[in-house]
Amino acid sequence: MTDRTEPTAGELRELLAVVLEALDIPYPATVGDAEAHGKVLSDRAMHTVISLQRVLQEDGDPLGVEWTTSYLRERLAEHPPTGYRAWGEGR
Repeated sequence: MTDRTEPTAGELRELLAVVLEALDIPYPATVGDAEAHGKVLSDRAMHTVISLQRVLQEDGDPLGVEWTTSYLRERLAEHPPTGYRAWGEGR
């Protein structure tokens, strides 16, 4: 038995908000922008999966949900949704 505490609803909600931020990036404007969009989304999805795996592991996240949420935010900052024209951007 571990003495760790369960994450609060607020901590989990914050993690879910960051997960949404990671995956809900603008669609590419053209077929030519799809490759760059796919690379950005793939990188962000990979870090999201790593974070969710940590939180959902059977013995819990040893560093805590808050730490993992911060980790994911840092990785997202390293992989901003840039480098392609997004749908709705001006010409």
